[in-house]
Amino acid sequence: MSTARTVLVIGGGAAGNAMTILLRRAGLTVDLIEAKDDWNATAGSGITLQGNALRVLRELGVWEEVSASGFGFGSVGITAPDGTVLHIARDIRTGGDDLPATVGMQRPRLQRILIDAVRASGASVRLGTRVEQLEQDVTGVSVRFTDGTEGRYDLVIAADGLGSTTRAAIGITAKPEPTGMAIWRVAVPRPAGVTRTDLAYGGPAYIAGYCPTSDTTIYAYVVEAHRDRASIPPDSYADEMRGLAAAYGGCWPEITEHITDPAKVNYTWFDRMLVEGSWHRGRVVLVGDAAHCCPPTLAQGAALSLEDAWVLSRLLTSTEVWDDALFQAYYDRRITRVRPVVEASVQIGQWQLDGVRDADVPGLMGRTMTMLRELP
Repeated sequence: MSTARTVLVIGGGAAGNAMTILLRRAGLTVDLIEAKDDWNATAGSGITLQGNALRVLRELGVWEEVSASGFGFGSVGITAPDGTVLHIARDIRTGGDDLPATVGMQRPRLQRILIDAVRASGASVRLGTRVEQLEQDVTGVSVRFTDGTEGRYDLVIAADGLGSTTRAAIGITAKPEPTGMAIWRVAVPRPAGVTRTDLAYGGPAYIAGYCPTSDTTIYAYVVEAHRDRASIPPDSYADEMRGLAAAYGGCWPEITEHITDPAKVNYTWFDRMLVEGSWHRGRVVLVGDAAHCCPPTLAQGAALSLEDAWVLSRLLTSTEVWDDALFQAYYDRRITRVRPVVEASVQIGQWQLDGVRDADVPGLMGRTMTMLRELP
């Protein structure tokens, strides 16, 4: 591009980090701000990255590090609560045949890889900083920050997550809504027999599963009906999760004996949200969880966020004209892909909540994942 451009990226998660790396590669001036002082470098247990996420990570130039840090596999097992394997299905390679179907890895490790790539890109990064005020006109956005500084930008990209304050500030009223489920997660040592994701449906929880995240670690999870968070003291988290997990067989007894530290157990409600109509107002545009979120029943949250960044960056760097038509084209291109993933993710959970025994979960999963093989 011949015209110098300045972009503010709000939020240093998967979408914001990816946007920053891709725009800096194209020569744009990028400021990234992140509310957390530690850049969320230690938060979370594990993450399942399917092929369409890996495809974007390769575009970011971090695939080799991801591959070396994670655990790749190509199938998913369905088990009975007692651990009996009922079915093994090959995962669909949504990133193409030259990438694994799935890589599990520790979420903090993925964040650190992306942080290092952002730093190497030459972007300006400020941590512990939020936007205090946005004022738009036809040529750009004036921003006042919580640290007292101000800036002027050609574009503001809101990657500030599910509870995005930017989304509300530009007049988009969509908010996340609970689906009725909640998930307990924990990172523990990897039992020798765990070489893929296995999912048990039924028992005291709706779903009990695990995913290998390295040669030595996994993250395990159990899904139940959501409860009032205030009714669950944080110091009881390990006891709560261990009580649910103890009813499962197979590798679960070995997993359960490591669920001892409540500080290492995470409890989160499943939410859904999809901003309809457009993902921008003027020169402020949403990406990632600020625009959409879905329960992790298809493990597509981070993948969709990374895809948003890839698509928007390609549009922004292929033209000199940043206008409503461009941002609408971004929405039109993404909504036809994001909507079916959100709807399928919610439907799979709803079938579990409703106790529908003849639900076509494998069929819905297969159709949705096959669609994701196409470029975003």
